This record gives sequence, structure tokens and C-alpha cells, in this order.
Amino acid sequence: MRVALAQIDPTVGDIEGNSAKIAEWIGRARGEGADLVVFPELCLPGYPAEDLYLKRHFVEANRRAVEDLAAEATGVVALVGFAEPVSGGGDFRHAHNSLAVLAGGEVRAVYRKSRLPNYSVFDEQRYFVPGEEPAVVEVAGLQVGLTVCEDVWVPGPPAQAEAAAGASLIANPSGSPYHRGKGREREAMFAERARAYGCHFAFCNLVGGQDELVFDGHSLVVGPDGEVLARAAQFEEELLVCEIPAASPGRLAEPLSEPAEVYAALVLGLRDYVLKNGFRHVGVALSGGIDSALVALLAVDALGPDRVSCVVMPSPHSSVETQADARTIAANLGAETIEIAIESAMSAYEDALAPSFQGRDGEESPGQALPRDPTRPSEPDLAAENLQARIRGNLMMALSNKHGWLVLTTGNKSEMSVGYATLYGDMAGGFAAIKDVPKTLVYELVRHRNEAAGRELVPATVLERAPSAELRPDQLDSDSLPPYDLLDRVLEAYVERDQGREEMIAGGLPAEVVDDVVRMVDRSEYKRRQAAPGIRITPRAFGRDRRLPITNRFRG
Repeated sequence: MRVALAQIDPTVGDIEGNSAKIAEWIGRARGEGADLVVFPELCLPGYPAEDLYLKRHFVEANRRAVEDLAAEATGVVALVGFAEPVSGGGDFRHAHNSLAVLAGGEVRAVYRKSRLPNYSVFDEQRYFVPGEEPAVVEVAGLQVGLTVCEDVWVPGPPAQAEAAAGASLIANPSGSPYHRGKGREREAMFAERARAYGCHFAFCNLVGGQDELVFDGHSLVVGPDGEVLARAAQFEEELLVCEIPAASPGRLAEPLSEPAEVYAALVLGLRDYVLKNGFRHVGVALSGGIDSALVALLAVDALGPDRVSCVVMPSPHSSVETQADARTIAANLGAETIEIAIESAMSAYEDALAPSFQGRDGEESPGQALPRDPTRPSEPDLAAENLQARIRGNLMMALSNKHGWLVLTTGNKSEMSVGYATLYGDMAGGFAAIKDVPKTLVYELVRHRNEAAGRELVPATVLERAPSAELRPDQLDSDSLPPYDLLDRVLEAYVERDQGREEMIAGGLPAEVVDDVVRMVDRSEYKRRQAAPGIRITPRAFGRDRRLPITNRFRG
């Protein structure tokens, strides 16, 4: 049997467009002589469509589309993911997460996903009614077991039952979102299942960006001995074709290195967010620091230099060196550079606020990280620091309104974790491209991009300079935060692994640093709730993954 895995990038809610794409790829698979073409999970309505799945008219529209699509399935069997209406009413959930078997111009069978994940970024028990029965269909004389994504992540039925019933191939259409190292986890899992059940597995994954999630593709076919027989590219659409049983391996795309993988995920997530939401242009406030440099690199790689504007906004505290680096980066990338000095705006704000500022405390700023403690006096310049950030944010949003830009914020995960950011200032914008990228990884990604280019797109001075928000004279991030390599170790333990204080200290982290960082993270939840959406690249991103109350007195 010749199997084709149609690793496509659908758009949530675009049932008509997705249907047309699926029809096109059915034709491509037929042209390749495929007996069976497998499409990703819920590719027809899009995944995750969240509360759209609760709308009866949405589910009904995708049901009609799958029936119309069946006419395209001649000369090849197609497995297409869709939201199947639940028969006989039921609770507030109106759909199964289903797989339609299209053949001979009609819907020949339907399989319903039985294991509905409800952890991490998944909320499938909110939307779907689980199926109860395994399913096996015959294609080209071979028995094919049907599963959907999570159905095979735990040993047992339905895949085990299907293999026992004679299936020599288990098809697994999936919508498996990316995080660092996810591809290796999947390959190890499929190898384990294939060896345990003595059959082939064909995993076809979504590719593309959907709001904060990125799907990496990385579809594959695994033999009964656990060996990978064919592997698709990461972060690209592809039709992967493989013979089962295989006399020799098919195409085996080489997995990317970790920095290349993360960088590609960020580029794809940014590109799809911009294009699927109809934006034509993005703006980046380019400071000459490492974070905005990475965001500018990503923007140009995702969209091209003609669709990116870099805005340089020097204040009296901006160093000559950082401003020169900002201009160099924009020039190296071929992006438009706009310069707006903010000294006069700062003076106007200070004059207007002077009567109200007399004898009053300031508020939180990037230089303080924590929300203000009413029992502790504030430094006199904190409000002034915030004014600089908010003037810049105001100017970026004015340019956005005037020209229709999407403003990309430049804060990284380390800063967002501890609140080292200014609300309505550097947090102002529509999309946070590196929101889930720790500071130490920011440096690694910039070095990777320079190496890939074979030249310094970002000058070495940017990589070597001590990090600073430059909101006051001689300011350094280290004035308020632990060194980033230490900070990121604490954050990984506390945010991504949910470790408690004693566990972190027992693991070798300094008690004083642990206490300070935990306090900063907990107190900054209100800021993160007001941050722009951003691309998930770690196993535990803020937002969909980590959901904690703002009002919270637990200090464990």
C-alpha cells in the first residue's frame, strides 16, 4: 500500500478555504499513486477552534463540507479530520472529534476520538464527546486501524485493540502542538507503540501557527521494529509518500538542531499570525538591545524587509552605542528605519505632571520589577522611567493606527515572569513574538541567526553588552534582577516544573534568590494577563498552559 501524509496548514474557521486545500491535496496524493491519504486532526474546521466547536451552526457547516468533500475521494481513500455533530442532543457539547473515511465519492465510515486530553494547552473535554469504539478499515487489501492524536499517547485501546484485530497500519491524524524537544518525544513514543503492537504507524501532524500555538508538522511513518521509514520536514507543508511495507526507507528529512528548530517555530508562528489575521506590515521598537534585535530578525525572516519598520526612539539616557547598533541592525536587515526622539515629549510630560508628582510616590517600572509595596518608599525616578516606556508605547500605537501596522512587543519570558516590564509601555502592542523565550535563549537564537547568515546581522557589541533598559543613567538589569543564567534556572524550576521553595533549594538554587524570584513571579500575574498573545515554544507557557489567579495569597 502506498500511503501519503498530507501535512497541511489550515486556518481555523475557514471551512471553505480548508475544504478547497484538502481537495487539492487529495488530488496531489492521487497523482502520486497513493492508495491512502491521511490528513491532520480537525483539519477541516481548524484546530484548536476553541468555543467555535460549541456553536451548532459551525459544527453543521463543517459536516456539510465533509460530505461535499467526499466527491473528491475517487481513486484514493482519504482520512479527513472534522467535528462530527453529536446525534440525539446531549449536554452543551455538540460534537465528536472525528475522522471521516472518504472513498468512492462518499463518506464510508467515521471514527470518533476516544481519549480527549484536558491538560496543558488542551481543553478537549470542554468541547467534544468521546468515542467508544475502535475502528479498522480495509485499504488496498490491508487492514488500517484508525486513531486520532492522544488515542496512542497512552498504551492500550484503541490502537492495541485494532492491532489485535489484524491492523497492519495504525493511522494517527494529529494536531500536536510544538514545544522544544516535542519531535523527539513523539518519535520515541511511536517507536515504542510500533514495537509493542507489531505494526506500522503513520502519524500526520498539522503545521502552522494558530494564535499562541505552533504546529511543527514532523509527520512520520514508523515500522514494526520501531525504525522511522519516512519523515516530513518541520514547519513546512509537505506530502510525504511511503510504501507499506517498505522495501527501503522513503524521504527522511533531517531534524533541525534545537536553536534552528526554535527559530523556525517563531518565524512560522509570527508569519501565520500576521497573514491569517490580515495584517500587511509590522512595526518593531528597535532599541539596540538583544531582545528587539531578535524580534526584528524574526519579523524580516517571516515577512520580508519590505513589510517591517524599525522605530528608533532615543531618550537622553540612550547611549550612543546602542542607538548606533539599532541603526546598523535595521540597515543589515534592509528594513525601514524611522527615528523619533522623545526628549521633548518627556519634558512635556514632566511639566504637566510636576504639580501632581510633588510629594507622591511613583509606581512600578522595569527598574523595579515588583508592584509597589505600600510599606516601602519608592525611588523618586521610577515614575519618570515608566513615562519613557509609555511615551514609546504611545508612539508605536500611533504609528500602528496611522499605517495599519501590527506592533510587535519585544519582552522575553524572563522579563514577563518577574514583571520586568511596563504596562502600556514596552508591553503595548498586538503580538509578543518572544514572550515564551527565556533571556538566555534569546542570546542563543541571535547567535544562531548570525551564524546561519555567515555575518553579523546583529553586531557583536549587542551580544556582549550588559543588558539594560536604559531608562536612567548607568542602569543595568542586574541592579534589579539576578544574573539571567541564574534567573532562568529558577524560572524553569518554578514556572515550567512547578517546584516548590524547598525543592528548588535542595536542587542547588540559592534560597535568597529563590525567595525573591518567586515573590516577583507571583506578584506579576496581573501584568501577564494584560500582555499581548505570543508564541509558545516551551512546555509551560504563560496563558494557555499556566493559569493562576491574580488575587492569590498562597506563598508556599
